[in-house]
Amino acid sequence: MIHPSALEPLRLAAYDPAKMAKVEIFRSPRLLVGLNCFEPGQEHALHSHAGMDKVYHVLEGQGLFLLQDREVPMGPGMMLVAPEGVPHGIRNIGAGRLCVLAILAPAPSK
Repeated sequence: MIHPSALEPLRLAAYDPAKMAKVEIFRSPRLLVGLNCFEPGQEHALHSHAGMDKVYHVLEGQGLFLLQDREVPMGPGMMLVAPEGVPHGIRNIGAGRLCVLAILAPAPSK
């Protein structure tokens, strides 16, 4: 993909029936922008990042933001910021697909 360019993230979504799918939209040493795509029932388990902040923005679907000590319902337009070291994850609890824009800074090494 050539950047900078305007795009519709949902047109780039890809799904895998076996596990959550990740789609990379943009990467530099400073930033990673991608999609986390979930079929019903799929989950990105609780995890944290050292030296990296993460932003999740729900594009479509219903689910839960998993946090260290709670679960927060999520739907289209909702956002969660997971600062460095804060355990977080996502679970699709809806009947349809869930697509979440994920932004990480700085970008993780490959």
